[in-house]
Amino acid sequence: MKIICVGRNYSEHARELNNPVNETPVIFMKPDSSILDRRLPFFLPDFSNDIHYEAELVIKINRLGKHIDEKFAHKYYDELTLGIDFTARDKQSELKSKGLPWELAKGFDGSAVVGDFIPFNELSNSEEILFSLKKNGETVQNGNSRDMIFSIDYIISYVSMYFTLKKGDLIFTGTPAGVGKVAKDDALEGFIGDKSLLKVKIK
Repeated sequence: MKIICVGRNYSEHARELNNPVNETPVIFMKPDSSILDRRLPFFLPDFSNDIHYEAELVIKINRLGKHIDEKFAHKYYDELTLGIDFTARDKQSELKSKGLPWELAKGFDGSAVVGDFIPFNELSNSEEILFSLKKNGETVQNGNSRDMIFSIDYIISYVSMYFTLKKGDLIFTGTPAGVGKVAKDDALEGFIGDKSLLKVKIK
């Protein structure tokens, strides 16, 4: 099972981190060991003093595919959820300054939180998927899939040119503006619409 992630897929988020808006998707990977066990809290790692939450829509691939035409991409998923891409922002900045890959800042153990999946056919509007993240009961991120620079179907088509997609693969589709630091004893809760799909405590 692969975890494929899209960076800078919302222009407001790119701007808040002073990053350019790219003409093609920014792709990076997380190992399967990055998925946080639902029974556990997220433990702050000792190699970073600046762990950020990034709430994202997550798509689960439902069949084998390679070189998928964008117009057929919708056939390769039927479930989604909310996820959190935890990022060691200080480590990421250090790596970026040296022109190095981001994996140490993005793929560490527990850095991928995956909520409960729901069928696409339960959504009231699959063209404008509303999602949000609360920290300690206050909303810190609001997103709408219509604001993605690259749509879900485009991402699937683009990624499948490079990687064979397999059943069970996850695609984190990017985060909107509002990312921020987490601290010990914070509580995060993620929603699609008004449906709570994940909860995680910070330790």
